[in-house]
Amino acid sequence: MALPDLKTQLAELIALPSVSSASPRHDLGNLPVIEKLAGWLEELGFAVQILPLPHHPQKANLLATLGSGPGGLVLAGHTDTVPCDESLWTSSPFTLTERDQRLYGLGATDMKGFFPIAIEAARHFLDSPLQQPLMILATADEESSMAGARALASQGFPKARYAVIGEPTGLRPIRMHKGIMMEAVRLQGQSGHSSDPKLGRSALDAMHEVMSELVKLRRDLAGRYRHEGFTLPTPTLNFGCIHGGDNPNRICGQCELQFDLRGVPGMHNDELRAAIRARLQPIAEAHRVDFELASLMPGIEPFEQAADSELVKAAESLTGHRADAVAFGTEAGFMQQLGMETIVLGPGSIDVAHQPDEYLELSQITPAVNLLRDLIKRFCL
Repeated sequence: MALPDLKTQLAELIALPSVSSASPRHDLGNLPVIEKLAGWLEELGFAVQILPLPHHPQKANLLATLGSGPGGLVLAGHTDTVPCDESLWTSSPFTLTERDQRLYGLGATDMKGFFPIAIEAARHFLDSPLQQPLMILATADEESSMAGARALASQGFPKARYAVIGEPTGLRPIRMHKGIMMEAVRLQGQSGHSSDPKLGRSALDAMHEVMSELVKLRRDLAGRYRHEGFTLPTPTLNFGCIHGGDNPNRICGQCELQFDLRGVPGMHNDELRAAIRARLQPIAEAHRVDFELASLMPGIEPFEQAADSELVKAAESLTGHRADAVAFGTEAGFMQQLGMETIVLGPGSIDVAHQPDEYLELSQITPAVNLLRDLIKRFCL
């Protein structure tokens, strides 16, 4: 079969809903997108592997390989999108719409648009004798659990020397981002009549001290850790929501606080969790309440690729931009765990992702194709 042109490929990918969400009500599989990509890449001569996610029959990763050898370059992206409210879109989020020199659709920039661009770049080398393999990697569930990338890292697969994550960066190379932790502190006390504090154990009183201790931790972390590569160079800790009690004349028996902590490179999520437990457990004991620290998501470690690494230098040379940092998280750390030099570099802007009328500028497409071709020449020929 004839391979569709780039815009038609993007239209067909966007027409296949592949929302991933922590809420089962919104969560969908990505298998139709994976199968569509597999058909196109097999048509081009890639060796294609579809890798089902354990315990998720409708979700899979895909690895397509052209050529062979011990090194090689991986062009990687995720096939899922965030949920959307169709009523807020000017046009259907599942129909690629061209207007104002932009391509609109859910995933156009974050990040289904990267795959047709990567395929277009790869087509240039179908008759070239690659010295190192070119791989196109498509993952599942980046927008919720990163289960696809986690599965690959645990399997030790794929093996290559370099990886480019095609998240929207405006074609500027990114070599670092902060980590992400989303945690819940849950306190269980004893309700009772508010007229006599001895009749209960207030989870809300205990949570007041917990929050004060976390504010101290935030100051301590900002004093101990600093990375000037970021616009905001220190770790952040945000109190997102709190719920507890049910009536003003009852002692609060249960309270939950949810917070977000973003560490800079050099910090480790498990060490942070251990430090938080050590600081909060004595408060719970003093108030005689049960204490639990629970992760709301597995978390993402901070990511940093060395400034003097070969891939960073090549990307800076080809783009004319110094490798920078971003605030959002990516799958880059998982590729790095597999032993690859890794950067984040792709078309589009993160500013239009995760919102109605997401779009990819037409002016980004040809430069993106040419940039990926240059990277393939550098690392595969």
